[in-house]
Amino acid sequence: MSLNLDWCIIRLGDDLNWWVEEISDDIHWDVDGLSVIDPRQITHIVDLCTPFQQYGFGTDVINRAFYTFHIEKELSSKRVRLVQVNESIVDCDDQHFALPDIMDEEKGPYADFLDQITMMRVKMLNDMIEFAENLTIEELEEEIRERQNMDYIKGRAVHCFNELTVILEYVPAGYELDMEEEDHTLAPTGEEDYSEITPVESGGENIREEDSLTWDENDSEGENKTEEFEMETEVIKPRRGRPPKN
Repeated sequence: MSLNLDWCIIRLGDDLNWWVEEISDDIHWDVDGLSVIDPRQITHIVDLCTPFQQYGFGTDVINRAFYTFHIEKELSSKRVRLVQVNESIVDCDDQHFALPDIMDEEKGPYADFLDQITMMRVKMLNDMIEFAENLTIEELEEEIRERQNMDYIKGRAVHCFNELTVILEYVPAGYELDMEEEDHTLAPTGEEDYSEITPVESGGENIREEDSLTWDENDSEGENKTEEFEMETEVIKPRRGRPPKN
């Protein structure tokens, strides 16, 4: 647990992803483009990594890559305050948010996580698809780098969930996987419901259980419906401090 990273305030963006608005350690953390993954996204990432265990991948790699946060209170309809907790996100039971540990862009825990899932994805694809020649890590990284360059040129801030899923769901152009073999890659469907999330007890105002972090909007008939959290998986963000290679 970071001694200076105690809390952060996050907001729900127009892309229906969570972005850091304010953080307790503003000296070491730049909030510009800083994102967190929500409980449903954590579950999806963990599910996508599960098949890698047959290649020796350990869930401790995921835990080291993120700081774990729990909801303390709701500040407004689309802003919440999180507090850091020293708990595993792998065994979070849909209770936590996670901030990537990007303090060291090149050799830190999150960078290591990206490298490992890239290697594991290549191994799995080579086992599942009969290529004329085995897919290489360099080929996967080259294709992703092209997407990075486009985002860099357009000045896009890409959410870390997209950064991860573009690797974890990567399939070379011209190929497809049998969905029965890779049904774990399917994103959650239906309305996202945070009714099981309970705030950490604190001196501040707690979110009422019935509020449950589901933000409603009135439709034309005056009925309420829950916004869906869409899982965008088209782009990946270049690592901070590392300009895209040409």
